Amino acid sequence: MAFFKKLKDRMFRSSSRLEEGLDAIVEDGGTVERTEAPAALDTPSAAPDAALPVPDVASADLPELPAAGEQSVLPPDPTPQDPPVPAAHPDPAPALSDVPPEPPDDVGASQPDRPGLLGRLMGRGAAPVMRRVLDDDMLEQLEELLIASDMGVDTALRVTANMAEGRFGKRMSTEEIKAVLSQEIARVMEPVARPLPLYPSRPQVVLVVGVNGSGKTTTIGKLSSQFRAAGKNVVIAAGDTFRAAAVEQLQVWGDRAGVPVLTAPEGSDPASLAFDALTKAQEEGADLLMIDTAGRLQNRADLMEELSKIVRVIRKKDPDAPHNTLLVLDATTGQNALNQVETFQKLADVSGLVMTKLDGTAKGGVLVALADKFGLPIHAIGVGEQIDDLAPFDPEEFAQALTGT
Repeated sequence: MAFFKKLKDRMFRSSSRLEEGLDAIVEDGGTVERTEAPAALDTPSAAPDAALPVPDVASADLPELPAAGEQSVLPPDPTPQDPPVPAAHPDPAPALSDVPPEPPDDVGASQPDRPGLLGRLMGRGAAPVMRRVLDDDMLEQLEELLIASDMGVDTALRVTANMAEGRFGKRMSTEEIKAVLSQEIARVMEPVARPLPLYPSRPQVVLVVGVNGSGKTTTIGKLSSQFRAAGKNVVIAAGDTFRAAAVEQLQVWGDRAGVPVLTAPEGSDPASLAFDALTKAQEEGADLLMIDTAGRLQNRADLMEELSKIVRVIRKKDPDAPHNTLLVLDATTGQNALNQVETFQKLADVSGLVMTKLDGTAKGGVLVALADKFGLPIHAIGVGEQIDDLAPFDPEEFAQALTGT
């Protein structure tokens, strides 16, 4: 799909760094082998009038449909089209220069049939492949490479241990290691790939938190636009009352999406604004209320207490609010993202994560460490500033983009 291609293109720094590291590991102690030529090339070519094989479309794997009642906050992937069935056609006539001359009568019977031109070209020799035995030294090098990719020590050890299971002592190439690594990363992240849940409560209050510059305002704008496109009545509360640019940015997004943005004078109490916004959203029968908050570092106790105050105040209006607390993380912060999740989870009861700026980091492995350590749902990832640069998190596509598979 288009987002997957964009993800791979923009995460080239992560994948290229991993690929270079894997190449170096395999070359360190590896030997060159020659792969066997494909057996299919030894078979005689089909008759001129034979039809090409028709793919078995009926038995192809179909995409899994969502369970009844399950909703996604973001547009679903387009339905894949069935592959076209090639029409039967005869093989093209060989060029004059490709037709071997007739052998003399006295030796023609003893010579074997020569393969076609394609068979001679493809079967001329097997391509060399560098392989290395997966042993303790190689596993240690793999662990160091994954740790350098911000995957964390514990996660790197777990992933490499799973990679070695059933493969220890075998010779592996870089491509084989990348494929296995991609599978193990996807396995770690599969349990946390969940869409933002929607509840019958109206309005559903979504509190968005994070440190300065993590992309909260942009994420709120993109989510609100996509909610609105899905037919939801959305209201935005500009709770970052200390930064005028944040209010202006939200108003621009609100105008694009046709979503009202509730503001307060600069320096106002953000908890009071959140309370007033919830009151108005209830009166208007809104489906969702998205509350922006000011960026705050997790080591600032006074600012974190202010966030706790917002939660206490809106619960006076709705004891179940906020129904979702999204923590927006900047992928470029690396291992510091682990500390942010731990602190915000204690004070704001974080229910899910959104990872942004994956296009600007050379170490996308931190998302794997977050999934492994906290198990919090990862609702969406972002790789740019455009409206379609935020999409539901897909573990397999992320793993393939990260490893360059």
